[in-house]
Amino acid sequence: MEDRKQALRRSIDQALGREPADLVIKGARLLNVITGELGTGDVAICGDRIVGTYAAYSGRREIDGRGLVAVPGFIDAHVHVESTLVPPAEFDRCVLPRGTTTAICDPHELANVLGEAGLRFFLASAERTALDLRVQLSSCVPATELETSGARLDAAALLRHRGHPKVIGLAEFMNFPGIFAKDEGVLEKLAAFQDGHIDGHAPLVRGYELNAYAACRIRNCHESTGLAEAQEKLEKGIQVLIRDGSVSKDVEALAPLIGAMNSPFIGLCTDDRNPLDIAQEGHMDHLIRAAIKKGAPIPAVYRCATWSAAQGFGMRDRGLVAPGYRADIVLVGDLAGCEVVRVICGGAVVDDGTFVGRGRVPSIGQGSIKLEPISPEDLVIRGDGPSTRVIGVLPGQILTESLRAEVLFKDGIRSADPGQDLLKICVLARYGLNRNIGRGFVRGFGIKAGALASSVGHDSHNVCVVGSDDASMALAVNRLIALQGGFVAVHEGAVVAELPLPLAGLMSDLPFEEVEGRLRGLRRAVRELMGCPLEEPFLQLAFLPLPVIPHLKITDRGLVDVDRFELVA
Repeated sequence: MEDRKQALRRSIDQALGREPADLVIKGARLLNVITGELGTGDVAICGDRIVGTYAAYSGRREIDGRGLVAVPGFIDAHVHVESTLVPPAEFDRCVLPRGTTTAICDPHELANVLGEAGLRFFLASAERTALDLRVQLSSCVPATELETSGARLDAAALLRHRGHPKVIGLAEFMNFPGIFAKDEGVLEKLAAFQDGHIDGHAPLVRGYELNAYAACRIRNCHESTGLAEAQEKLEKGIQVLIRDGSVSKDVEALAPLIGAMNSPFIGLCTDDRNPLDIAQEGHMDHLIRAAIKKGAPIPAVYRCATWSAAQGFGMRDRGLVAPGYRADIVLVGDLAGCEVVRVICGGAVVDDGTFVGRGRVPSIGQGSIKLEPISPEDLVIRGDGPSTRVIGVLPGQILTESLRAEVLFKDGIRSADPGQDLLKICVLARYGLNRNIGRGFVRGFGIKAGALASSVGHDSHNVCVVGSDDASMALAVNRLIALQGGFVAVHEGAVVAELPLPLAGLMSDLPFEEVEGRLRGLRRAVRELMGCPLEEPFLQLAFLPLPVIPHLKITDRGLVDVDRFELVA
């Protein structure tokens, strides 16, 4: 208590100008996300708290803000850090200099592989990051019973971590069919968090079902892909988190939703965004630019990315450049272009020294691929004719189409037909619990010859492989096993590019700059050698085993009709 009183004494004296502030931003204009107006005056900071605005101050340290605009630090309202392919310490280095000062993460990728150990790793990591990394407790481990997962987290396991200071609440509740069926395990988790925050995940859920979903006190959703769907969620009190990741790009469709009236109830999030896209386009700064470019009002967009997101998670100490608020401030050279020049996080100026001496959490998840090497014969698909169900990939979306097509057929065996863009896809259980292999066909990758394999396969992260022939697919899978996880591209009988992900088969142990370079090489090989037109082929592949996103998916147990929430016979 005495420490708090002393901090208040210092804040009062510095706010009144009786003594120099710890840090002062001099001469910058100030975007007020409450009024939408640009103001003038210095910003005074004491410790990690803003103590003065719209006045003249002197400071022990001063930053020249002339020609710049001060805006609140950006808040990524929903992110899976593992999908950046690096652990939290590297995520921190990658995104904080771009203005992301707070991130709300759901570690359910790692939790699906390692269970509570994955949660503990993220909670320990969150205590060491320079940005404020908050953790939601993964609600769906496994996501469904239609796949083999590496772990299970029940309500009791989640409640063991609820009191951790970095925990906000229950992470995205993907099992909406379980809600409507009143599944006991689902109800147990929801009941345990009724007095706290619960994140949502409800793609294409509308009408009575959306009413039932919201009635469970689920407070937001990042899965809206159309205006009417998003508008209905707003009408029913569900905060809409507009997403733009490496695969799912919803800003273009949903930017018209952002306005003075709606913006307090909208946040922005990346969900899944890799270091290459962050380097080429940006992180939260990219979403802000993209929404403004689509015509959304500038103050409303910045409000969504800051104060509105904070309010949605009950974080009432941030989101404004105003006295009493956490000193998370981004200095931009141009509001429309969101050109980040300097970042202050928790009252500290972000520079190279910010990330020195933090003490990293020991790596986790090595040796997690327990799949035995396979032969091409393991991937053979038998049938009674050429006609079969086919997954239709939609570029830039994780929704898929449920198609029917005729593949090559001879002697009772169905084969890929690259000429018609009909490739084989298989998902292989990786945990040593069984030898399941789900087999099917997919359209949309455009690969003329070769195969792609990935150990990132949302959400259970079994091994996924897509290709033109069984030999290439088997080669890609076996190389992936040898790497103990990652991405592999095979062309003309040889591995032409790869990125090892040895940490649970999800994350690299390399600096994010090196991961970016490897991804660049992978993307080039897949496009130039193999003819794949997709912007992000490996992450597009990684979402095909996700049986909570409509319409047709595949797991290690076979094709899944998501609309019926059942395996295809």
